[in-house]
Amino acid sequence: MNKAPTLLSELAGHAETILLGKALEQFGALCLRQGAGGLEVLLITTRETGRWTIPKGWPIKGLAPHEVVEREAWEEAGVKGRAKKRAFGCFSYLKTFQDGTQVPSFVTVHIMTVRRTKANFPERRERKLAWMPPLEAASLVNEPELKSLFRRVRRRALS
Repeated sequence: MNKAPTLLSELAGHAETILLGKALEQFGALCLRQGAGGLEVLLITTRETGRWTIPKGWPIKGLAPHEVVEREAWEEAGVKGRAKKRAFGCFSYLKTFQDGTQVPSFVTVHIMTVRRTKANFPERRERKLAWMPPLEAASLVNEPELKSLFRRVRRRALS
């Protein structure tokens, strides 16, 4: 019986990279706002594969992780706001580069409360954006840990 590979089984093929400390590190923004129907989260598409994810980026020398998150959210989605200094969680995925190379990446996620959105931002022609309830977002992303973060933020908002 052929089963579709899970993220964990795909990451297992990269165990040596992870154990040697050669996995990638990124910081992600779990962007929140209050919409007409309640709490909404932001999803964006990736440039390479068009899959749904959150704004994220590489460490930037001289910036704290929460500052990187704020910058990436602006560049990738046109949102402005404040990110929490304390991380909310993390998720892992296989980063696929243009040449087809895949490298495991670990994303530390910070909650960002969105204050403003702008239509004119650096990557506006390269991505699609969608605001939606957290459970809907969880159904659209591939990464199990990211799904869990969306469910967790919903539970937190309800309590």
